[in-house]
Amino acid sequence: MPNTQEISSKNKTFIPILIIAGLFFIFGFVTWINGALIPFMKTINELTDAQSYLVATASYISFVVMALPASYIINKIGYKKGMSLGLIIMALGALIFIPAAGARTYWMFLAAIFIQGAGMTLLQTASNPYITILGPIESAAKRIAIMGIANKVAGALGSVIFGAILLSGIDDIKQKLDLVDATEKESLLNTMADSVVTPYIVMAIVLFLLGILIRKAPLPHVEADPIKASETGGKTKSSIFQFPHLWLGVLALFVYVGVEVIAGDTIISYGISLDIPVEQAKFFTLFTLMAMVVTYALGVFLIPKYISQAFALKFSAVFGIVLSFCIVFTNGFTSVLLVASLGFANALVWPAIWPLALTGLGKFTKTASALLIMAISGGAILPLLYGKLVDVKKEQLIETGLDTIAATIDSATFGYWVLLPCYIIIFYYAFWGHKVGLKST
Repeated sequence: MPNTQEISSKNKTFIPILIIAGLFFIFGFVTWINGALIPFMKTINELTDAQSYLVATASYISFVVMALPASYIINKIGYKKGMSLGLIIMALGALIFIPAAGARTYWMFLAAIFIQGAGMTLLQTASNPYITILGPIESAAKRIAIMGIANKVAGALGSVIFGAILLSGIDDIKQKLDLVDATEKESLLNTMADSVVTPYIVMAIVLFLLGILIRKAPLPHVEADPIKASETGGKTKSSIFQFPHLWLGVLALFVYVGVEVIAGDTIISYGISLDIPVEQAKFFTLFTLMAMVVTYALGVFLIPKYISQAFALKFSAVFGIVLSFCIVFTNGFTSVLLVASLGFANALVWPAIWPLALTGLGKFTKTASALLIMAISGGAILPLLYGKLVDVKKEQLIETGLDTIAATIDSATFGYWVLLPCYIIIFYYAFWGHKVGLKST
């Protein structure tokens, strides 16, 4: 039976957990609409596969550019004000979609996505360590799993809503584009581009209001536990470079975010490449995110009472390796379902890596958190690599005499080989990497 102190502690953290979950809901909604934006941008800007995945690159590369500045800002103004500022920056990014749609200029869309990503960097650099150290480190993965549920439910809503707004009727428009003259083609594409204006105005208003409201939210001040001197009389660590388990965690998180984004952001385009109608394919990101929500719910129930954070990571890595092989050796809708099933393998990786990587960091927690946030840039690079592999393989297959449709299908599946080395790195961190440099107690 829990004692009075435990009950009091849970009551104090309940409201803050709900508020942070709301923030995870927001950047989940914004992040996972990329799955719909990628085929949308590909059509209105007439892009190749690799070029279309610059949508993900623009979103996630901001985590490299902004993570250390975000850490500096949070050190200066604190977690709460950092979250507020992040939301307001995201609102500004949403507003830039309006002139971008008017000009139908790809770099302007990418700039808007980058600015939103910069706001999310600040928001995540504040909220992830905050929720990690809000309670006992042993149950951090459980709290982060709750955040994951909020994030992925929002992502599912975002992908469905924006899929309906941006992708409905896109098959008919593509057919018309092949038949009309240049003037009418320009008119059709401009009309299609304008469909982003209203939803992004609404998004900007909501984000700005939430940025103001979060300043008044009842979030208690928290700090990580100080680094303890070793029992053998050794000195406490004085540099972030003295924590190899952190740096290995950054690498593991880098490849993890890459495979998570590939699973969520490529699946709609993948389904379209397999000649599945857009009206069906636009829901495929939802499959991936729902798989993650189910697994997050299991994590909330199982961690740490029945399984440890490290065990959850081990299982996820092994399952990811198995699914990677299954995807590239299957085809059709079965392969799509296997890509969606990566959600089961991916869900508990983020919640497990964060507390494992932040173990023993003490005063370096904010800087370490910034480094882990920088690892989100894996979502910028690996989907782009997937798109490049698809483009190169497609050209090779066409040169061998394969028809365009068959080459498109085979190359789209071939691109998923990029998953395998990523899950092998996660596998290493799960079994050995998270213990490197840490003395056993």
